Amino acid sequence: MAEIDLRNYELSQLQAEVEQEREVKEMLKDSVSDLRSTLADLEKRLNSVDGEENEWRTRYETQLELNEQLEKQISVVQERLETLRGNPSDRLASIRSYDEMSEDALRQRLKLLSAEKCGLQSQLKDFQIRIAQEGKTYQKVYEERRAYLAEIAKLSSTLDMSRKQQMVQARRKALGPDKTGQESMRQHSSMMKGSDKKAPARSQLPRLKH
Repeated sequence: MAEIDLRNYELSQLQAEVEQEREVKEMLKDSVSDLRSTLADLEKRLNSVDGEENEWRTRYETQLELNEQLEKQISVVQERLETLRGNPSDRLASIRSYDEMSEDALRQRLKLLSAEKCGLQSQLKDFQIRIAQEGKTYQKVYEERRAYLAEIAKLSSTLDMSRKQQMVQARRKALGPDKTGQESMRQHSSMMKGSDKKAPARSQLPRLKH
């Protein structure tokens, strides 16, 4: 009778373990599915950020080249203005291209060059502001890209762990309930034998005769 109860107990325990493993497997499947979806979304966003990063980098480098050209133009205009502001006689002697121009014409030319200089300086200032803004935007995109890469690495690690757990569950399922039950019975039998060994031995001394 005790043996039948023991087998029934072990069978119930095995069924409970199988049901628990089935539930864990379903949870792992759902978790892996969610992780794969999140990972795909992050990779898509990362590709988008990479494209934006390349675009902003190109614009930034182009703007730097343009500013360099503007600074050279401003330098040339300043040199010309300094020359025109000198002594009229020395100025006309040093600038051959203006030899045949009258003083009024030279003044008009000076006025035009001054306006050109102001325009270039204003344009340069605007470009410097744009460079500062685009530099901040580029830095922001770069930080977002680093954050996405870190999140993808974290999710990849979690996904690998989930896959390993699924493999363990699959191996247990491949063993089948019979082998699992045999293992449980061996463990229970070992526990029972240990209990028997610990039981006190009966006294073998002869009874005293009255």
